[in-house]
Amino acid sequence: MTREQRRAEEESYRKWTGAYKPYDLIKEATIAVVGVLLLTIILTILFSSPDDPAITMKSWARNAPVDFATVATSELDGTSVTANYGPPYNDNGNPQQILFIKPANWFGVTHPINTEQDFVVKPLRLLSSMPAVQTALDTWLSASAKQQTAWSTAYTNALGKATGTASSLTVPTGNYGPVATVIGALTTDAQSGGLDGALLTNGSQGFFQTDYTKILMFLQDDNGTGGYFNAVAAKQHLLGNPQWGMMNETDSFPGQVWLWLYAFWYQIRPFDTSVNADLLVMVVMTVLSLGLILIPVLPGIKDLPRKIPIYKLIWRDHYRSLE
Repeated sequence: MTREQRRAEEESYRKWTGAYKPYDLIKEATIAVVGVLLLTIILTILFSSPDDPAITMKSWARNAPVDFATVATSELDGTSVTANYGPPYNDNGNPQQILFIKPANWFGVTHPINTEQDFVVKPLRLLSSMPAVQTALDTWLSASAKQQTAWSTAYTNALGKATGTASSLTVPTGNYGPVATVIGALTTDAQSGGLDGALLTNGSQGFFQTDYTKILMFLQDDNGTGGYFNAVAAKQHLLGNPQWGMMNETDSFPGQVWLWLYAFWYQIRPFDTSVNADLLVMVVMTVLSLGLILIPVLPGIKDLPRKIPIYKLIWRDHYRSLE
């Protein structure tokens, strides 16, 4: 220890002999609480998140039945985004990766989803009181892949001329096999709210259902192509190219402040155009978080308080007395 360091240490233990000033802790605490409260109210008025109702299968199918039926058909024939995503949902595609960083591949299929079975067949099997629907499902499942593709392609093309209301779906007559019955029943089930409950059914969770993965994956398969979700996103100023952006909906109150840093990266290059945007953002946030955690041991950074002694400005009266 140098002489200067020893002197500084000794002075830190020296009894204070200077003047004292009264300090009203209650007054200071009151000012702080009132100030923060006023600031919170102002920020709530200016920057609060919208309190919009959640988008559900019911709201989607009722507001855009043709759009819903189009996506439902892609789930049935295995052409949707989820059906070809890859881990952690299936082995049908390649998930996001950056060079050797492939977390989805490392963990594999941890949340298996078969869109045909999970999004269409299983929910409709719950409608046991509708024999026509059950027969249509049996016909579809027993058909060859080639025949299934022919039916679903014809039906998808016909949906371009279809019309719908909040309680019905009208598709031009054609050779669609069982697809018209299957998708028509699924659309009706969604419009009634039954599909939301069916996609949440998970025996392993018991009474409380907290796994919304299937619903969210079904919803995101719309991919903005049908118009309904584009309209919803445009209303909230979330449209981008190709990223839609992020919004933290937390009722009429400012959202968690820590989320802004995650959402920020999606607004700038290369994140806003990258197909690996989610993984890129997580890598960046991991590096920044590690940097924050390791501040006490990083050379140079840990010495900044000594090099820039702000504490001496705060306790200036004390340090002036040592001069």
